[in-house]
Amino acid sequence: MKQNLGSTDRFIRVLAAVVVAALYFTDQISGIAAIVLGLFAVIFLVTSAMGFCPLYLPFKLSTKKPAPEGK
Repeated sequence: MKQNLGSTDRFIRVLAAVVVAALYFTDQISGIAAIVLGLFAVIFLVTSAMGFCPLYLPFKLSTKKPAPEGK
């Protein structure tokens, strides 16, 4: 499993998960919206931790900068 998430992409995903958590714990979202957004938040945290997003594979996307080549 090759990493395909860059640091900015990972940061945005973690930030989105934190925002969803804050909305939930301040009772701004509830019910089905809270469940759906909560699932997305968990998925964002897991993919950020792994540095890999399986949805990027079919589109051959990667936000990770290529490693500098050795001399």
